[in-house]
Amino acid sequence: MSTYRDPARGGVLRTVGTRERRSHLSAPRVPTVGIDIGGTKVMAGVVDADGTILEKIRTETPDKSKSPKVVEDTIVELVLDLSDRHDVHAVGIGAAGWVDADRARVLFAPHLAWRNEPLRDALQDRLAVPVMVDNDANTAAWAEWRFGAGRGEDHLVMITLGTGIGGAILEDGRVKRGKYGVAGEFGHMQVVPGGHRCPCGNRGCWEQYSSGNALVREARELAAADSPVAYGIIERVKGNVPDITGPLITELAREGDAMCVELLQDIGQWLGVGIANLAAALDPSCFVIGGGVSAADDLLIGPARDAFRRHLTGRGYRPEARITRAQLGPEAGMVGAADLARLVARRFRRANRRRVERYERYERYAQAFRTGTHGRAPRTPEDPGS
Repeated sequence: MSTYRDPARGGVLRTVGTRERRSHLSAPRVPTVGIDIGGTKVMAGVVDADGTILEKIRTETPDKSKSPKVVEDTIVELVLDLSDRHDVHAVGIGAAGWVDADRARVLFAPHLAWRNEPLRDALQDRLAVPVMVDNDANTAAWAEWRFGAGRGEDHLVMITLGTGIGGAILEDGRVKRGKYGVAGEFGHMQVVPGGHRCPCGNRGCWEQYSSGNALVREARELAAADSPVAYGIIERVKGNVPDITGPLITELAREGDAMCVELLQDIGQWLGVGIANLAAALDPSCFVIGGGVSAADDLLIGPARDAFRRHLTGRGYRPEARITRAQLGPEAGMVGAADLARLVARRFRRANRRRVERYERYERYAQAFRTGTHGRAPRTPEDPGS
């Protein structure tokens, strides 16, 4: 358990537990704001207790070196804008980076200038509602478990395929964050010793073989080499290789371009290998595949299922986890952040109610003392010892 002082609420002490197990069932059904922060965009939305987005706004991530203060200003502006039209009770942040176990600090963000940044407290100093901070993959997984493809699953692993690979683990209604808060960095498992160099500094990381970057890298290499199998995509970009993107590859694959289909199959096969490794370690009942690359759907997930079955430890003698595409799309992180913030709103309400009750008891005793009623206030059902 971690306790901190909330300056935005007159110094009320709040205790925030590390377990969400089943607690969403008793969370207040109030609107909250979820914010998804990445290196290029900040998306904010008001979300109700059923996961419905009541309003959504989006802006580019500020470019002034992406300093903590500049990004913080952007978040505050979005929250205040939404608060003009909605009764907001809490704010949840899904950050693309490592968040500590107390969900207070962003330890590191690869695309932002956050290094051990006390984001929660900085925002609570400026916003009049409780704030929760978590990793964006954790918030996306929570949303899929609550409202999307993972509903009804007790043991779920989410894999987000975008520029790299992110991930999250949910077990029996609880996000598994690890001792230091950075569990789920699946993209940096080594799958090919001595393989492609990864920006993290190591070689052979999983995301170098199954991610948006890997997909685009392979297509551009073939196009730059003027490979005959790449004529379709070369023609589409008019020979300008840097114009080749992941969505374009997916579009051409859907149109039947043989090279693009093959590239997605390769990415899918590596995805299946990694999932088999995770199944050996975690044994979940379901893998949910999200992120931008998952838009390829069965062009990607079909080969992943095949490779998973071929590489699964004990195949043929154990139940196989379900592999499915995420349902909530790019809004998953925002929706999950808002829903997790609702749990914080509940804890604040309880603490605030106790503070009000203590104040009311004090006022009764003070009034009794002033009026001289037997030198003390009469006991009431609310008072201790009654």
